[in-house]
Amino acid sequence: MKVETPSLWKLLKRIHNDEQGAVSLETILIIGVIALPVLIFLVKFGWPAIKNYFIQGAGEVGIDVPQQ
Repeated sequence: MKVETPSLWKLLKRIHNDEQGAVSLETILIIGVIALPVLIFLVKFGWPAIKNYFIQGAGEVGIDVPQQ
């Protein structure tokens, strides 16, 4: 008896052939297309502000954070 190893390609093909699976896959891809630019924006512009906020808060409670 031969046991087939599961593969991502076969799984995606099977899901895409199923109507509900195709809709779910398309929904995930659309969410990814929307979320990717938002994440890039947050990393590029938001992260320095978030980092400075936590460094300032740590300094207020007496924790010394070395600057890089």
